[in-house]
Amino acid sequence: MKTTTRVAIIGGGVVGCSVLYHLTKLGWSDVMLLERSELTSGSTWHAAGGFHTLNGDTNMAALQGYTIKLYRELEAITGMSCGLHHVGGVTLADNQDRFDMLVAERAKHRYMGLETEIIGPDEIVKIAPVTNIEGIIGGLYDPLDGHLDPSGTTHAYAKAARMGGAHIETHCKVLSTTQRADGTWDLVTDKGTVHAEHIVNAAGLWAREVGAMAGVYFPLLPMEHQYLVTEEVPQIADMIDAGGEHPHVMDPAGESYLRQEGRGLCIGFYEQPCRPWAVNGTPWDFGHELLANDFDKIEDSIAFAYRRFPALEKAGVKSVIHGPFTFAPDGNPLVGPVPGMRNYWSACAVMAGFSQGGGVGLTLAQWMVEGEPERDVFAMDCARFGAWITPGYTVPKVVENYQRRFSVSYPNEELPAARGLRRTPMYDHFSAMGAVWGAQFGLEVPNYFAQNGEPDFETPSFRRSNAWDAVKREVKAVRRSVGINEVHNFSKFLVSGAHARAWLDRIMAGRIPQAGRLSLTPMLSPKGKLIGDFTVSCIREGLFQLTASYGSQAYHQRWFEQNMEPGVTLQNISDQRTGFQIAGPKAAEVLQACTTANVADIKFLDVKELVVGATACLVQQVSYTGDHGFELYCDPMAQRALWDRLWEAGKPHGMTPFGMRAMMSLRLDRFFGSWLSEFSPDYTAAETGLDRFIAFRKNVDFIGRSAAEAERLTPPERQLVIFEVDAHDADAVAYEPVFINGTVQGFCTSGGYSHHAEKSIAFALVPRAEVTDDLQAEIEILGQLRPAKRLLEPLL
Repeated sequence: MKTTTRVAIIGGGVVGCSVLYHLTKLGWSDVMLLERSELTSGSTWHAAGGFHTLNGDTNMAALQGYTIKLYRELEAITGMSCGLHHVGGVTLADNQDRFDMLVAERAKHRYMGLETEIIGPDEIVKIAPVTNIEGIIGGLYDPLDGHLDPSGTTHAYAKAARMGGAHIETHCKVLSTTQRADGTWDLVTDKGTVHAEHIVNAAGLWAREVGAMAGVYFPLLPMEHQYLVTEEVPQIADMIDAGGEHPHVMDPAGESYLRQEGRGLCIGFYEQPCRPWAVNGTPWDFGHELLANDFDKIEDSIAFAYRRFPALEKAGVKSVIHGPFTFAPDGNPLVGPVPGMRNYWSACAVMAGFSQGGGVGLTLAQWMVEGEPERDVFAMDCARFGAWITPGYTVPKVVENYQRRFSVSYPNEELPAARGLRRTPMYDHFSAMGAVWGAQFGLEVPNYFAQNGEPDFETPSFRRSNAWDAVKREVKAVRRSVGINEVHNFSKFLVSGAHARAWLDRIMAGRIPQAGRLSLTPMLSPKGKLIGDFTVSCIREGLFQLTASYGSQAYHQRWFEQNMEPGVTLQNISDQRTGFQIAGPKAAEVLQACTTANVADIKFLDVKELVVGATACLVQQVSYTGDHGFELYCDPMAQRALWDRLWEAGKPHGMTPFGMRAMMSLRLDRFFGSWLSEFSPDYTAAETGLDRFIAFRKNVDFIGRSAAEAERLTPPERQLVIFEVDAHDADAVAYEPVFINGTVQGFCTSGGYSHHAEKSIAFALVPRAEVTDDLQAEIEILGQLRPAKRLLEPLL
């Protein structure tokens, strides 16, 4: 066995083998894989082997498309068969909300180049004749859907990796992982010790146990999953004899997926009475076993399936496959460099390994070899969960996700499991004021405040929600007088030390302010992609506060730590510093009533340390609503006292609390972009307009400078523009296609309704060559092409 290697991958399922192959494809040949048993042990060998492109996240859908197209390449490289059956697949809709979701997904696919289409019941029964179309409105057909041989595909990845120089060691159990002072790792196995520069945890069912060896908690949980294979079905036999194959059918109403298996059918269920497996740890001696059959938990699912697919009821059951596979709390994989660790990488919780395994392998290999993946993969970045997450959170969220596998996903939906884990001192007080809560990074955040009979629950919808009037009231109050909300859902970092300014100048692309001032700055990757959108506040020389997205704090902290220098101290104080934003034309009067300082002396972008009431605060003259406003940061222990003083001072002006729904409406008419919408690692500063905040004159080789300067000389092909949309009862959310001159040439990054301007607004990336002052377009919203015209100035 090899005793030294550049990369040691733990786990020989489809994901581990994909990572191994992609590392060799990108030029790293000194790589090895350690498997405690045989390749495919764990979840891979008993997988149903289906694959599809449908995913609510467009980057995940693109990676799934890459995975599916990769299989032919693997066959060509290795000469092995993956057992591919590109039979196509249709997802059924039996109600209007489900159909709206499929129509919206089809719209996204237009600019992605996916050849999906919406089909009616008559077309469904023609291509999928075992389907009873009673009650079906329509469906989404995807010609790329299909199934394969799980074992053959995994071994094809392995052979391709070996051909690239990789080494695979089976029957080699990892017993411990210990990091050396230089950041490299010793992996003690039952065959000896391997010294590796990098570790990749692709251990699947055992990812928690492998992570624990290094002191890492991976938030994932195996779930029991059961599918049935039937004896011969006459309709299927007839199709085969005629030279055809039956497509996949996903039936969300029945929480099932169905496909052809030989001359019969295979059907699996995501049943409501589901069961977690091995909650306290996966046994090391588990591998090629199955779980005992459990028809009780799928009894209702089978009954529904007999109605949807009548041929099943007459077919005998040939075999039952009941085994565990892993989920993360939101159902997406856990991929990337593990926060707080050096040279430790994750490739686990890939519950749809044959749809996503290729994309996961490509992404991780790019991250390791090239320093960053080619696209925004935050949806599966392991940094999307923070150190606050525990098994007590993971278990109910995984169960919820399993049960919702085929549920409609609404853009405004708030899920109930594991809520209330993290709260600020204002939680009970705001609840008494009618707060309707959302969650961000595990933290409770008010979406709006229900008053005077307004709905205390926001009904999930693709259209304008029942919270419309409440949000409108809050928006109008901010613009006309003064509103107040918390700043707890911003991340906050303190940077201090003798070299703090020099370090920030290198990390941030923008200008670093002088003492008592703040600046707005993008943070770039080496390739010039946006990886942060920050406010930098210089409290005093040598002490800075960085403010950005609360939900991306672990992602940003990982980047800071990866690029840390001597003479700099970094502290994540996101939960140690909270406070309020007051915004609107009366904000200055409210603040003046609470402090002896002269508020008129606080200029735009000023930073002051003031006593407000009895509370020591950091006060900044800036506002994300676009109004005259202030951010006040304080110790959480003093937050309630600060609230009492501000609220008392605000009463004469009709101060109104407002939530995130109003915030996101207020930013629209001011043309303020949003992190992970307009600004994300998919885009560059020049594409989105953030290049206006880059300090090209500073004599510093900041990260991403060469790429940003190249775009100054040769502007990128696309440009962010803002449209006013002639919308009806639904607004753009994200990824709706933009038609220019009758063809799809762009897509929306976000949108919504501006209650202040009383207009529907959409942000969109379109070809720079098409951009004119009077640009006209059409935006597809829920299947309708809505006229849109470019806006040039904020709607003040």
